[in-house]
Amino acid sequence: MTNQNKSKTEKRIFLSSPHMSDEMYERNFIREAFESNWIAPLGANVDGFENELCEYTGSKYAVALVSGTAAIHLGLKYLGIDKDDIVFCSSLTFAASANPILYQGAIPIFIDCDYETWNMSPEALEKAFKKYPNAKAVVTVNLYGQSADYDRIKKITKAYNVPILEDAAESLGATYKGKQTGTLGNIGVFSFNGNKIITTSGGGMLVSDSDVITKKVKFWSTQSREDYPYYQHEEVGFNYRMSNVVAGIGRGQLRILDERITKKKYIYEHYKRAFQDIEEIEMMPIADYGRPNYWLSCIILKAGSLVKMQKIIKLLAYNNIEARHIWKPMHMQPIFKMNDFITMNDFNTSCSEDIFSRGLCLPSDTKMTDEELERVEGIVKGILQKKTT
Repeated sequence: MTNQNKSKTEKRIFLSSPHMSDEMYERNFIREAFESNWIAPLGANVDGFENELCEYTGSKYAVALVSGTAAIHLGLKYLGIDKDDIVFCSSLTFAASANPILYQGAIPIFIDCDYETWNMSPEALEKAFKKYPNAKAVVTVNLYGQSADYDRIKKITKAYNVPILEDAAESLGATYKGKQTGTLGNIGVFSFNGNKIITTSGGGMLVSDSDVITKKVKFWSTQSREDYPYYQHEEVGFNYRMSNVVAGIGRGQLRILDERITKKKYIYEHYKRAFQDIEEIEMMPIADYGRPNYWLSCIILKAGSLVKMQKIIKLLAYNNIEARHIWKPMHMQPIFKMNDFITMNDFNTSCSEDIFSRGLCLPSDTKMTDEELERVEGIVKGILQKKTT
């Protein structure tokens, strides 16, 4: 183990940073884009990335866009979400899952998670429908690379005839009962932001088994240009299409996705073994209905360990190691303070609030060495094994 009092002169260990392939697949596709002088939001790489992602996930159609947020936005727009419509959304997530609901003038109602998966609680969702039976859509989130329980969620949404937009931004490559995430709802969304399991520096993808959906989304994403010999616009459009250069990076990254999942799993299992005898630590649970992509390895500390968690974050930062709190739930964010939140724990701390207050994302960078993993492990153990006076 390393000395936990080393200064920031140590090499930086990131939470989850971009990692290009050793074979430089990305560079080859980018070179082709430059040699063809085709760097616009169209081209062979855009088509290729869409087709190859469909092949990997089993989705029939895809649209490459500038971000996962843009994909959620256009997905909600296609589902007809409009001013003052009610949309249910996971509370334990990043703001990008909820902000597009506001873009459409709709009203997000936040749903608590459960302790078994940290994803949307089917019980809380059913309770939400009883209170808001006219809700228009559900935005589920596959948190930290693990799928929500879609059989239970879809049984509820089917009863109310409400579509699901699956935010799979964090879960590319994960599965639910053998099926790839992103393909479990009516519309699926992926993100290729710089911290995701594969990255295009920025970028996203909307997937669906309906070509009607993807054709309309592609139309909107290219400024809603009508099929005329001149520029004609009959609907509001958006500049959301992915560029051919960015798509080239994505094509290269997709070729090493399984390799990245293997390394992410290795990191998770290293932490799990390292902390198995530390009573105060619980790893994020792995549901038995699927295979996560292990995007981030997360822990929660048992009650009464909050001061120690703050010490862990500060000491990791002092040692030039990046760690973060679990996502602060959306219903706790100032911008959403007037929005309703549905939990099964009406008289106690909600699951989302509890996990946020005790949870921590540990470095899960696929470039980490065993020595670097041991650096992190040593600091965490050093604090938790200290006797309090």
